[in-house]
Amino acid sequence: RQQKWKSSVSTQAKMPPCDFVPEKYESYPYEHMQKIREQNIAPSLRTYYKKPLLLHQGHMQWLFDHEGRRYLDLFAGIVTVSVGHCHPKVTMATQKQLARLWHTTNIYMYPAIHEYAEKLTSLFPDPLKVVYLTNSGSEANDLAMFMARLHTRNFDIICLRGGYHGGSPYTLGLTSLTPYKHGVANGFGCTTTMLPDVFRGPWGGSHCRDSPVQTVRKCSCTEGACHAKDQYIEQFKDTLNTSVPKTIAGFIAEPMQGVNGAVQYPRNFLKEAYQLIRERGGLCISDEVQTGFGRTGSHFWGFQTHGVVPDIVTLAKGIGNGFPMAAVVTTKEISSSLAQNLHFNTFGGNPLACAVGAAVLDAIEEDSLQKNSEDVGTYMLLELAKLRDKFEIVGDVRGKGLMIGVEMVTDKDSRRPLPAEEINQIWEDCKDMGVLIGRGGLYSQTFRIKPPMCITKRDVDFAVEVFHTALQRHMERAA
Repeated sequence: RQQKWKSSVSTQAKMPPCDFVPEKYESYPYEHMQKIREQNIAPSLRTYYKKPLLLHQGHMQWLFDHEGRRYLDLFAGIVTVSVGHCHPKVTMATQKQLARLWHTTNIYMYPAIHEYAEKLTSLFPDPLKVVYLTNSGSEANDLAMFMARLHTRNFDIICLRGGYHGGSPYTLGLTSLTPYKHGVANGFGCTTTMLPDVFRGPWGGSHCRDSPVQTVRKCSCTEGACHAKDQYIEQFKDTLNTSVPKTIAGFIAEPMQGVNGAVQYPRNFLKEAYQLIRERGGLCISDEVQTGFGRTGSHFWGFQTHGVVPDIVTLAKGIGNGFPMAAVVTTKEISSSLAQNLHFNTFGGNPLACAVGAAVLDAIEEDSLQKNSEDVGTYMLLELAKLRDKFEIVGDVRGKGLMIGVEMVTDKDSRRPLPAEEINQIWEDCKDMGVLIGRGGLYSQTFRIKPPMCITKRDVDFAVEVFHTALQRHMERAA
């Protein structure tokens, strides 16, 4: 039976051609790598798949393992490879800067940081024109919290359940997913509020979200009024009225939740939430670590899809196409509250990072990657929606641009998460057929599809075909 599936698979899903030839793998044998992993690498750094992949080289949307097998990368190193693995433009700019100047630190002036600061902030609306460069998203969100508290002289920060904002001790208070919580005190001054999830939450239906694909739930909205949004805003007000002081430091939210599996809020929810926060003296922080740099397609920044202008924006991941860099962008006024004392970052905005960041922005523009995200992402969402209509276990398909979630359930009525062992098998099958997909959600029940923004419709056809086959295999096993 397994054999029958194998033969039918090879004819069905044909991997698109790629003229790139990887170098020959010449490092340690796989078994030796595994041994090092067990003995010398911290066990908290877990790997994907029963037999972890040993990846050796990357080219644009493709990855190659130690045996030369090729994979379509639909997870981009956790939404980080924005313009493509080893993008020639970014590689060249990095090599050039490597030969010129790696590091002096920002106590001196050097061209790269000034050129990049001007280039990056020119992409933001007024008054978001001041940038503080850091090395990771956790660090950026940590700093954003710190700035909000310093500037407002208030302490409490509100965040949404299901949000992920980093793993540092400070940001763990904002990260609202149990697997990331350790049994140490964290979250002092951080209050979670109900997630306005129109698929899994108590309210929501088929007109609520800004996506080419809506939920299969019936909608109780009337023309021009979203019932779900109103209900979730009531919950938000309830938190403000019961759980925090009259004045607060701020509110942080991702424009679309990333780690939680591309969860989208009802239209206008963020707009009204921002207003309520500002009435309390708080600042609004938009975590663009996953949604920024054109990934949502229609706009360059995720907050623009909600028609809001935040007070602080945090950036990381796609900002450097895999190079460790991140940023906090805010107003002159808010940034000056940090200048009353020293706050120093040795590596933040080093010449190398800034050269990479500038080349990434050039590549996004010159390769029209925002438009590609919109065109290819919309195409993929609509293709995946066909699978949702065909298979009872595909509960929800959602997202915008190349930020997509496919939530797996036992059945569409109960919306109970599909058991882990069943999801694992589908996921492993996709990998065996050459497609790498991420995982997310409270129960790890959602497939996260967030590829390098250079993928093509042909790649999508291949990926959807593979996913389709994996779902058929699952049905066969269940039968």
